[in-house]
Amino acid sequence: MANKTINMNKIRQVIQLYEKGKSKLFVSHYLSLSRNTVKKYISLYKVLGLTLEKVSQRTDAELESIFISTTEASISPRLKELYAFFPYMERQLKKTGITKLSMWEEYVSTHPEGYRSSQFCEHYNRWIRKVSPVMHMTHKMGDKMYIDYAGKTLEVVDKDSGEVKTIQFFVAILGASQYTYAEASYSQKKEDFLASVERALHYFGGVPAAIVPDNLRSAVSKSDRYEPTVNETFLDFAQHYQTSILPARAYKPRDKSLAEGAVKILYQCMYPILRQETFYSLDALNKRIGELLEVHNSKKLTGRPFSRKDLFVEDEKQELGSLPIERFEIRRQAFATVLRNSHVLLSTDKHYYSVPFQYIRKKVKLLYTNHTVEIYHKYNRIAVHKRNTKPYYYSTVKEHLSSSHQFLTQWSPQHFIDKAAAIDPQVEALIVMIIEGKQHPEQAYKSCMGVLALEKKVGSQRLGKACKRALEYGIYNYRIIQNILQRGLDKIPDELTEEIIIPSHDNIRGNNYYS
Repeated sequence: MANKTINMNKIRQVIQLYEKGKSKLFVSHYLSLSRNTVKKYISLYKVLGLTLEKVSQRTDAELESIFISTTEASISPRLKELYAFFPYMERQLKKTGITKLSMWEEYVSTHPEGYRSSQFCEHYNRWIRKVSPVMHMTHKMGDKMYIDYAGKTLEVVDKDSGEVKTIQFFVAILGASQYTYAEASYSQKKEDFLASVERALHYFGGVPAAIVPDNLRSAVSKSDRYEPTVNETFLDFAQHYQTSILPARAYKPRDKSLAEGAVKILYQCMYPILRQETFYSLDALNKRIGELLEVHNSKKLTGRPFSRKDLFVEDEKQELGSLPIERFEIRRQAFATVLRNSHVLLSTDKHYYSVPFQYIRKKVKLLYTNHTVEIYHKYNRIAVHKRNTKPYYYSTVKEHLSSSHQFLTQWSPQHFIDKAAAIDPQVEALIVMIIEGKQHPEQAYKSCMGVLALEKKVGSQRLGKACKRALEYGIYNYRIIQNILQRGLDKIPDELTEEIIIPSHDNIRGNNYYS
């Protein structure tokens, strides 16, 4: 009988009856077990700090490793003292510079008759296997954040159409404290993925030394056992937050076991509740997830007298790096050739941005966010502009242009009107009419230049009279002024001009054109 294996369901019944307040004698008679066996199971249950819920969730194999393989000697008062020290030790080992040897020295200083170092380490390894059935990995405070998506999706119902939308479930967990963040998002695409990771960092209030993602496409553009290629945008994100990306190896589940474990636990504590409720918006779903997440993080860890939140607040939070002031913005890229006017076209907005004139006809790369446009030539940044989405407009830095182009940028309607006014009021009036006759003022600049340049050939007096004639005819362009001056019509007295017929010309549209 001594070697007969006990049914694991009986162990569960022992714990259930004990939790209901039944005596050990009652449990012994009720389940037909010896009193010593009942006493052993209950003592182990108490020493390991287990709960009824955790015992119910454990498999038969896990329960056997905890209750059956442990001998009577393992629950001696001396071992109880050692087991009581282990939760504190586990917590300290996550701090930089703390080793098992230093923890043994601290233990011996308060328990001179305690276990020697080799037995101490052996019992710790046994204890950690009992409270953590999966092979234990010691994570340093502030070192890594593991991220993953759940395989099972959630749902949001459109209130108007009744359409059911599939929603992704994102999980992030800090390695040392196991403090967990979760949220729902519409997809696993790059924009949604990075937004989820960013919200996780702000939820934790700091940045770990490294982020460990699964090999999803939004994080890793090419998976490889030894050197996976991280998505360029994700690398920009890591640089912005001053952290590193360490992708989990393909087909190596232990590299991301914490994230997968967190997903499994959240399945058990959240999904049954969320499935029973209907959500009509992503915000409502995330609000409910936040409430359940607070409960999850505040629960005591198995075999430990503290919760994930306690570990995070007291130990890990201060080890995280500080958050940058500004949020991350995704940088998109485009390519263009610098035009002869020292500008490049961002085709998305159909807007032109200046670059130094030395790069005319060079191929450049544009990296743009919602607020800025950066222009690069062979990895060197040559210009930065505030993004402007006005189509067919120019954003120009004067210093980028050559001296001739800088002169051209000074042109404006008022510039030509002022020059004309300095010559003669009639010239000023004609220039105004030329500018007003064009759909865009810049279309009139060359005509204005031509009219003003005639002053050097004929003088201000003749030019003024020629402009007066053109105004009377209702024809406003450079060609009519040139014809009047070439034919000497400006010299004819006013009373004789009524008999003169202006010759027709393809460039003269007639006074009815602008009516």
